[in-house]
Amino acid sequence: MNKRLATFGILIAGFIGCAQVMAQWELDSEHSTINFVSVKNAAIAETHSFGGLVGYIGKNGNVQLSIDLDSVETLIPIRNERMRELLFETTSFPNATVAAEVDPAVLAEVASGGTVSTEVPVRLNLHGIEESLAVPVTVFSDGGSLSVVSSRPIIINAADFGLVAGVEALRKVAGLNTISTAVPVSLNLRFGHAPE
Repeated sequence: MNKRLATFGILIAGFIGCAQVMAQWELDSEHSTINFVSVKNAAIAETHSFGGLVGYIGKNGNVQLSIDLDSVETLIPIRNERMRELLFETTSFPNATVAAEVDPAVLAEVASGGTVSTEVPVRLNLHGIEESLAVPVTVFSDGGSLSVVSSRPIIINAADFGLVAGVEALRKVAGLNTISTAVPVSLNLRFGHAPE
């Protein structure tokens, strides 16, 4: 675990270093969440989250976000451990990363007090596999911060990222009939002005 924390610490330091050089907005990790919903036995839905987020939006609209998969929170410690070990295999794949390009004109409009709803093409790297996704978001600002929220849930399919075997392993160890392999994900990200 200490090695994992050290690795994430190095990643955070790298992101902060990049952000200080090129970022317009830095992620406010304490006020940002990524949630996902699991459905078991075809009828029981539960919401989970990730607590370890770091990222920035660059001056040219480039977006970088890293998710510490060890930070998964299901409110049940043994389930957290099983997700880390059986599903995400965090020893081999400790982080998921998101990269995107946002039109600087969108950022300028939002920074001046506007609200923009758009669909952003992103590249998600999860479990060693990178896929392109279209993410519908609403972007707005209160002047001191910039918020990015999902306009509707993003559906992540386990099969696209080599996670079906992990889902099956979770199902067996928990003694369930089914666990859905299509997972709705929602974003609520808040960014603050990066230091000059």
